[in-house]
Amino acid sequence: MDRVVVVGAGLAGLRTIEELRARGYRGAITLVGAEKTPPYDRPPLSKKVMTGELSDTSLRADFAKLEADFRAGETATALEDGVLRTDQNSHPFDRLVIATGATPVRLPGEGRQRVLRSIGEALELRALLRPGVKLVIAGAGWIGAELATAAASLGARVTVLDAAATPLAVAVGAEVGAQTAPWYAAAGVELLLNQAVESVQPGGLALAGGGWLAADVVVTAVGVRPAVGWLAGSRVELDRGVAADEGLRTSVPGVYAVGDCASFVSRRYGRRLRFEHWDVALHAPEVAAANLLGGNEIYDPVPYFWSEQFGRMLQYIGHHGDADTMVWRGDPAGPDWAACWLEDRRLVALLTVDRPRDLVQGRRVIAAGATVDVGRLADPGVPIRDVARVLFKPVQRVASRNTQEVCITLAGPMSVWTGLTCGTFGAWHRSTPWPTLWSANGSHSPTLLPASASPSAGSGNCCATAS
Repeated sequence: MDRVVVVGAGLAGLRTIEELRARGYRGAITLVGAEKTPPYDRPPLSKKVMTGELSDTSLRADFAKLEADFRAGETATALEDGVLRTDQNSHPFDRLVIATGATPVRLPGEGRQRVLRSIGEALELRALLRPGVKLVIAGAGWIGAELATAAASLGARVTVLDAAATPLAVAVGAEVGAQTAPWYAAAGVELLLNQAVESVQPGGLALAGGGWLAADVVVTAVGVRPAVGWLAGSRVELDRGVAADEGLRTSVPGVYAVGDCASFVSRRYGRRLRFEHWDVALHAPEVAAANLLGGNEIYDPVPYFWSEQFGRMLQYIGHHGDADTMVWRGDPAGPDWAACWLEDRRLVALLTVDRPRDLVQGRRVIAAGATVDVGRLADPGVPIRDVARVLFKPVQRVASRNTQEVCITLAGPMSVWTGLTCGTFGAWHRSTPWPTLWSANGSHSPTLLPASASPSAGSGNCCATAS
């Protein structure tokens, strides 16, 4: 019988199994996980688990229904041709999906330092966060800020330090990250910036430059690395993780990679990318499973991430690595605002603070690859959907009465334009709804969409007739 082995029992691994079964795969499936617990959700670990609102984030996997052999507590050690080696067994496979995630980076030193990656680590840390305990968090990134928020709410005395000049400097840049610095003091959290750590020692941190910071509990939150060490010596190419193509195929035929451990080629951004986002673990398996079963799908997401910190909801969409302009949308000193990154006047990334509608509309504009009116984008009173520019041009006059065929060139998925009408484009002086539009791609002849249809996803031209 054909056998698929999935190594890594987090969200990405479980989603891969679910997608394989949903797409009709009837072969054998083995899921190998290093932890002894079934798959669980990680985002709540620094939020509701830490505050005591949750103690169990299980994804409630039904392995009997999925007809999957779950091997918990097995750590991958090597990959050979057609065989996965673990510290306990050997698992032959016809096809393999790598979903081993990432492991936290630790600081040097002999002192006890905790990290926040597993449910067990979260529960152990929560038990230590009593009122008055001195907690020091190394790293003012997403996890550091969320943990500081939770610990302060429990009465702990919290200090966060970072070698950078602002919080979130690596994630969103110093200019945007600086806007979050006042939130720490307002929550009663001490924030020490431009302060590197030399080592973790019993009783606290030895600081670069000779200082000392006492602590009852030390948590290191300075990032993670892809868990790919076990692939050393295999034929799987590594490049900031497991190097996958745009279909999530690795350099070894029949081997795929998903989730935090995988870097993939993005058509949208023209580079190899790797993200440690829940959204990636949720959706990348859809493409990997389809292609494992003979498909040819492309994984090219608009990446999404969220963080709850200091009473605010932060949501980030896109990738600003090549952006040439940053535009504030609203006053960053106010209660809600957004930062918008542009490349050649196209919106490529967006960070919102308590502006969920901006996030939803911005995602569609980014997906469409549309240019925007920068002045209107900066006005928080103008919906983001209304700042996108649409280019259109007449292509021919139809030899039938006074009807003219008009083509609108859309720069990406047409679904972003759902809800627009011909009246949106003043030159037409019409209010013909979307169902009367024609769809055409390349040299294909236009075909009339049925009245119940909506614009399909995909790039190309959308044509309509106007009398």
